[in-house]
Amino acid sequence: MEILYANYLKNPLYTYLYHDHILPETTIKFDSYMVHEAELNVGDLRLLKTDMPLFLPKNTHIRLLITSSDVLHSWAVPAFGVKVDAVPGRLNQTSLYLKNTGTFYGQCSELCGVNHAFMPIEVYVVNPVHFYNYVYIYFKNYTGDPASLSR
Repeated sequence: MEILYANYLKNPLYTYLYHDHILPETTIKFDSYMVHEAELNVGDLRLLKTDMPLFLPKNTHIRLLITSSDVLHSWAVPAFGVKVDAVPGRLNQTSLYLKNTGTFYGQCSELCGVNHAFMPIEVYVVNPVHFYNYVYIYFKNYTGDPASLSR
């Protein structure tokens, strides 16, 4: 099974797209911002916790399409061995095959501007059944407005 996943970057946030390969005739787009230090719970990682983490299934071939809309960025998650530059006007791709479940963190690894230190990446890798249940339940009533999501 292959899932098409695209990541469009815009300083200082990440915008993720799950294309219609996951839910037929549906493209899910959401932004991922860093959680402010005052809003962290005990055990959360400062400068790495996001309000909307990226969920990915394990044991699945995943294609990442990465671009930028403003300046150079780099989507880097060291635990995956992935560092892909996001260049305005270019579409870079790489693939993942994740064998372990868990929470993984990364950051933008380019000096992309004043908010460079505030572009964390938080990825939850889960079993495929949990992934599809999450996407279906979490986004079935999604209207494109983040306020429409009930956590």
